[in-house]
Amino acid sequence: MAVTTPLVVASSQLRCHNFRRTRHWALTLSWEKQQLKRAQKCGGDENPWKPVKIVMRVVDHHPRDGDVSYGLHKDLVSLPKPLSISDIVAASDDHAKVRISYKGIPGSYSEDAALKAYPNCETVSCNDFEEAFKAVEIWWADKVILPIENTSGGSIHRNYDLLLRHRLHIVGEVQLATNLALLALPGVRTEYLKRVLSHSQAFELSDDFLTKLGVARENVDDTAGAAQIIASNGLYDAGAIASVRAAEIYGLNVLAERIQDDSEIISRYLVLARDPIIPKADKPFKTSIVFTLDEGPGVLFKALAVFALRDINLNKIESRPQRNRPLRVVDDSNTGTAKYFDYLFYIDFDASMTEPRAQTALGHLQEFATFLRVLGCYPIDTTI
Repeated sequence: MAVTTPLVVASSQLRCHNFRRTRHWALTLSWEKQQLKRAQKCGGDENPWKPVKIVMRVVDHHPRDGDVSYGLHKDLVSLPKPLSISDIVAASDDHAKVRISYKGIPGSYSEDAALKAYPNCETVSCNDFEEAFKAVEIWWADKVILPIENTSGGSIHRNYDLLLRHRLHIVGEVQLATNLALLALPGVRTEYLKRVLSHSQAFELSDDFLTKLGVARENVDDTAGAAQIIASNGLYDAGAIASVRAAEIYGLNVLAERIQDDSEIISRYLVLARDPIIPKADKPFKTSIVFTLDEGPGVLFKALAVFALRDINLNKIESRPQRNRPLRVVDDSNTGTAKYFDYLFYIDFDASMTEPRAQTALGHLQEFATFLRVLGCYPIDTTI
């Protein structure tokens, strides 16, 4: 393993725009090798592998023309033998101080989610999601937090693409109740407002409230950024839709809380790290995978049936067309030439990768999946 020089950081709020000036470190340790070392350490067999070919690995970090299937090949190494309960150990300390990157500035909802998961964490502010991922890849941060869906707007599709484009592993999830608040400078009343600044999604979620207010809407990159703009420029005719914590950070007053159209909006975030974790025995875990299938009658049904046959609950199914190669041309002697969407399927299921039934299900799925990758196995967040 290469020895790296530790980064000395003076501020708890770091910026990611200096990545090109930072030396890059490469440290890759596959899930298979980790499992082999742990199994041998725990007194397992000399060759603790089952004869099932399943793992698919991305070998090109920068797919050609955005085609995520470019550079994919089948790894002939089989999955590790399922660990026993006595083998399961804690792979990380939830109470340790970690550095977590996120898109936005202090006071954003992503930072709120990071602080919920790791109350003692040091947050790393980044300009966009790509920079937040790179912060982890070059060891500027330990983990990255990524919004993936909410109960009102549904899935954030572009962030699913990031999961496949990068080689980070999902190690946790965070469910956060969204409280949209109307903020303004001290002394400013609601009737004085002529315009409101915020992210476009915040406007969509609070459309009824803003329509009744009768103010102009101005889009900015993120909700906390709207609060910062008003505070730094002394805008007495403008309000911001952001979090209550953003009001505390930028010295604004809260004019109204929970202004969203839906009384309760829950957002789900994923936490990703360079290395996967070994599931603990004291809490329920879920696993996220992505795969592709050949075109044919009943192929998707067969793929989903491998989980039903083993009483594994699927709690999310998401499909995404492959970028820049969305169509597949198929020749059929009966129906002629046809064009089909070429999809990636993302699935979350309630089972740990240490469970034999999950191992067997993925081995069965590999029989007709053209590509399969385990994105992560992580504890289920049951708190809001």
